[in-house]
Amino acid sequence: MATGKINVSVDNIFPLIKKFLYSDHEIFLRELISNATDATLKLKHLTAIGEAKVEYGNPQIEVRIDKKAKTLHITDQGIGMSEAEVKKYINEVAFSGAEEFLDKYKDAGKDAGIIGHFGLGFYSSFMVADKVEIITKSYLEDSPAVHWSCDGSPEFTIKKAKKKERGTEIILHMAEDSTEFLEEGRIEELLRKYNKFMPVPIKFGTRTETLPKPEDAKEEDPAPTKEVDNIINNPNPAWTKKPADLEDADYKNFYRELYPMQFEEPLFHIHLNVDYPFNLTGILYFPKLTNDLNLQKDRIQLYQNQVFVTDNVEGIVPEFLTMLRGVIDSPDIPLNVSRSYLQADGAVKKISSYITRKVADKLNSLFKEDREGFEKKWNDIKIVIEYGMLSEDKFFEKAENFALYPTVDGNYYTFEEVQEKLKALQTDKDDKLVLLYASDKEAQHSYIEAAKAKGYEVLLMDSPIVAHLMQKLETSKEKISFARVDADHLDKLIQKEDTQISKLSDDEKDSLKEQLNTVLGEGSPYTVQLEAMDSDAAPFMITEPEFMRRMKEMQQTGGGGMFGMGNMPEMYNLVVNTNHPLVGEILGTKTEKKRKRLINQSLDLARLSKGLLKGEELTAFIKRSYEMVK
Repeated sequence: MATGKINVSVDNIFPLIKKFLYSDHEIFLRELISNATDATLKLKHLTAIGEAKVEYGNPQIEVRIDKKAKTLHITDQGIGMSEAEVKKYINEVAFSGAEEFLDKYKDAGKDAGIIGHFGLGFYSSFMVADKVEIITKSYLEDSPAVHWSCDGSPEFTIKKAKKKERGTEIILHMAEDSTEFLEEGRIEELLRKYNKFMPVPIKFGTRTETLPKPEDAKEEDPAPTKEVDNIINNPNPAWTKKPADLEDADYKNFYRELYPMQFEEPLFHIHLNVDYPFNLTGILYFPKLTNDLNLQKDRIQLYQNQVFVTDNVEGIVPEFLTMLRGVIDSPDIPLNVSRSYLQADGAVKKISSYITRKVADKLNSLFKEDREGFEKKWNDIKIVIEYGMLSEDKFFEKAENFALYPTVDGNYYTFEEVQEKLKALQTDKDDKLVLLYASDKEAQHSYIEAAKAKGYEVLLMDSPIVAHLMQKLETSKEKISFARVDADHLDKLIQKEDTQISKLSDDEKDSLKEQLNTVLGEGSPYTVQLEAMDSDAAPFMITEPEFMRRMKEMQQTGGGGMFGMGNMPEMYNLVVNTNHPLVGEILGTKTEKKRKRLINQSLDLARLSKGLLKGEELTAFIKRSYEMVK
C-alpha cells in the first residue's frame, strides 16, 4: 500500500469545492452516474474500433445502498483505470483542475465558471461523504485492480485490490448531514430526475414481475412471479432516434413518459435534429393552450448527452416557445460548473434561432398539408403564434403564411386573404383598409350585427395580447388599421366620400347637446357626439375610442401605451344619430319631465347594449320600463 499527499497549495481544497462549485448537493449522484456512463461508452467505442480486445456485452450501472455500513455504491462495467491512470486523473489532473478553478473563480461567488476541467464532477461526492473509495480495474488484462481512498483531506492511500471484473466502483461513506441519501426513496427520486434517459441501463435493486399463468392453471391459482432487475431509465428515448423510425404513437407514448400526470394528448410535435453548426436533438410538443399568459412555463427539459440539466430553458428556447413541452438535448450548450445556468454565448443565440425557424417551418407545413385540421387547432395554439409574431421579427415574417384571422362567423383567413376579401368594401376615402374586429362576440353583439347589416366582415380577435399585435401589424403593413366595432359608429370607422346630411339645423344640434349634457350631469364619463347617420341606425350608441382603449389594454398586458394610462378611468362617447325619429321627438318634446325620461331610457338602452348597465341602475331601468308599458 502507498500513501501520498496531493500536490496542491490549498491546505484543504474540499471545503472550497463544497462551497464554490455546487449550489445543490443532490447533483453528486448525477455527476457520478455521468462519469460511469462515460466510462461505459468509451469502452463501447474502443471495442467497436477493435482497440479493446474484450466483449462489450450488455453492461449496466448499478446503484446500491448499504444502510448498515452507511455507504452508497455506484458500480459500472466500463473502461476502468490502471494505477497510473488513477494517479494521473484523480490525484493530478482533477485536483489541479479544481485548484485552478478555485483560484480563478473563488471571488466571483457561487455558480461561476464553466465545466470543462476533467474530474470536477467526481469531487462533488465530497459534498455528501466523509470518505470516498474507488475500486477500479482497467479493461487491459494485465492491469491489476486498484483501491484508492481519501477522507476529504489532501491525504490519500492507494493499494492493490481484489476486483476481478473490469470497471469502477465508487463507495461513498455518507456524512452525518447527508444520511437522506441512504434512503431508497430519495435515491430513486434523484435517479428518475437526472438519469431517466441515460444511454446505459441503471439498476437500482430489484422488482417483482408478474408472469402469465400456465395454460393448465386453475382460476384461483395466483399468477407466478419472478424477481428482475429494477432498471430505472429508458436508455433509448424517442429523441435519440430518427424521425423516420418513429410512428405517431411513439411520440404520444414518449409524451406520456415525460408527463405522466398530463392526461390530454398533445396537438402535434416537432422533432429537432441538427449536427451543424452545433449538435442538437429533441422533440417539442404543442399542448392545448388557453389565453392565459400566466401559463406554467419550465416544462421543456434540457439534457446534455441524455443527462438532465434543468427545466429552465430561458435563452436557449425563444421566450414565446417556453409555453411548449418536450426535450432539448445538446452537448454544445455552455453551462456553468453546477450545470444550472447558461453562459452568454453565440452558440446559444444560434440554437434559439434554429428552434424558431424549425417551429415556423413545422407550422407552415401543417397549415399547407391540412388547413382544415390547422383551423380546428387554431384557438389552442394562437397564443404562442401571436406571442412569437410580437417578440421575434423572423418568426413574424414566416407567420405571414400560417397565422390566421378568424371572423365572428367562424371563417378563417390568412392576412393576405383578409386584405383581398375586404378591400373592395372596407377601404375608406383615404384608401386605407379598415379591419373591423370584435373581442367578445356576446358583449359586442349589437355592434357586430350593425356592421354585418352593411355587408362588413368582422374579425374575432380575443387574445390578451391582441392590442400589441394590431399595433405591430399597423406599423409593418401599409394602409391598414384595426378598429373594434364599438369604437365609433360605422360611418366614422369606415369613412366614405358620401357623407350623410343631418336633418337638424346647427341651432337644433346645440339645443339637443345642451339637453343631453343637462341630463348626464357633471362628471359623466360620456362625451356627447352628434352624428348624421342612416335613419334606421340606432338613435343612441355608446362607443369606446379605439386609441385610448387600446393603449390601456397594451399597458395592462405589459409594455406599450403611455405612462399611467392603464389606471385611467373608462371614457366613452355617446353617439347620437341626429337623423333618427326618436331624436327629433326628444328635441320637440314640450315637457322637461318627458324629455328627461326619453333621454334616460334611450341612454340606458345604449348602456345595456354595451354591457354597462349593472346593479342599482339596471334595477331602476327595469322598474322604469315596466312603468312605461303599463
